[in-house]
Amino acid sequence: MLRRYTALTGRPARVPAWSYGLWLSTSFTTSYDEKTVTEFVDGMAERGLPLSVFHFDCFWMRQFHWVDFVWDPATFPDPEGMLRRLHERDLKVCVWINPYIAQRSYLFEEGREAGYLVRNPDGSVWQWDKWQAGMALVDFTNPDAVRWFTGKLKALLDMGVDCFKTDFGERIPTDVVWHDGSDPQRMHNYYSYLYNKAVFELLETERGKGEAVLFARSATAGGQQFPVHWGGDCESTFVAMAESLRGGLSLAASGFGYWSHDIGGFEGTPDPAVFKRWIAFGLLSSHSRLHGSGSYRVPWAYDDEAVDVLRHFTQLKLSLMPYLAAAAQEAHRDGTPMMRPMIVEFPDDPATAHLDRQYMLGSDVLVAPVLSADGEVTFYVPAGTWTHLVTGAQVTGPAWVTEKHGYDSLPVLARPGAVIPFGSRTDRPDYEWADDVRLRLYAPAEGQRTRVRVPSPGHGPGAEFEVRYDGVTASAELVAGASTGYICEIQGTER
Repeated sequence: MLRRYTALTGRPARVPAWSYGLWLSTSFTTSYDEKTVTEFVDGMAERGLPLSVFHFDCFWMRQFHWVDFVWDPATFPDPEGMLRRLHERDLKVCVWINPYIAQRSYLFEEGREAGYLVRNPDGSVWQWDKWQAGMALVDFTNPDAVRWFTGKLKALLDMGVDCFKTDFGERIPTDVVWHDGSDPQRMHNYYSYLYNKAVFELLETERGKGEAVLFARSATAGGQQFPVHWGGDCESTFVAMAESLRGGLSLAASGFGYWSHDIGGFEGTPDPAVFKRWIAFGLLSSHSRLHGSGSYRVPWAYDDEAVDVLRHFTQLKLSLMPYLAAAAQEAHRDGTPMMRPMIVEFPDDPATAHLDRQYMLGSDVLVAPVLSADGEVTFYVPAGTWTHLVTGAQVTGPAWVTEKHGYDSLPVLARPGAVIPFGSRTDRPDYEWADDVRLRLYAPAEGQRTRVRVPSPGHGPGAEFEVRYDGVTASAELVAGASTGYICEIQGTER
């Protein structure tokens, strides 16, 4: 169904390898400047926490000017130098944008005079005050308005910005007139498509296909073509964590290949237990971002254990890049999401139909986030012997299982007979995934032969292996592509 639906409405685009690493944000209403940013980046490095992307939220611009795409000179007097310094530390940079133009922004008069803003039936510019005073809305049905808006963003790309968080794009009025005469009722949802399309296509033009990525909030049918989307402004509680997962599974069932959420929640400050449990969930999602509203999400703001938990799960995710990259390739090729409701993989098992507290990450890894302070989690395993990726402990299904986990653990189980490729690096996501790869078999069947495809992070051929198990030993052979070396091993212990 998802293959047919995305064939009709569009497949998810490929996103760059670096985007799978850890993102860290300034958060929203917190106080920050370049000194704050540098302290955060230094703090991550000093604690051995791999970081790939730094995100600047709304206040990189002046308050009440959102948006004008001008760095606040009082807070960031040397943006070009700051971006250069972040790039020298091998970090990518994301900045927050939206399609609303405050009346105080210099872009308001530009857009009004040129006819680039959505209008009322009487010809005046539509405005309201529910985000920024007197804000207007860019009319993306006007090709000239698209060129104007994306031209402002191109200046940021030329300065050194790598990607954009495309916030908002919802609450679109239905009593307005569009440049191309579109039906206002239909535009209420379609606006988010045009907005994200414009920004994503700019990134593709400037950076190349496969190198564009958004952190998008709003979407409609077809919006999966312009990834990545995140879950919006949830609270910082276990209940909200469960709600976020449920929403993400619904999005996946709607054809969206990638999905993320604010680790620790957005509204409020999570207690250390919530934060540490959310870290595990966040790093076992397609994309992983530390972000909040009025409080920072650096782990040392919570406790020392949070630092260790973040390091553990970030390194686990980076080691799984050969596997995750293959799942991402499947999302792009076939429309099958990276994070999947259980029923997508087990449609003939009626017990999976309503499972909303666990998911499959790719086709072969089951993840059940811990959603309680005491560490107890109950989850379902379909038929066969399932093996914990890290400990090797095994459970046999079909069965409901209840376990208790420390903060450095959760149920993350390999499917019976799966071959999971583990990469050789845990410090970054964009490395040669096929080089020195470890091909791990989990509960294999005698006589099993499995083809394992490991993509390349660039445009190289990647590698394909044939893995065999004769009932006693396992072996692997490189049958296509290139690899500097590989190891084949069997994982798992009976429990």
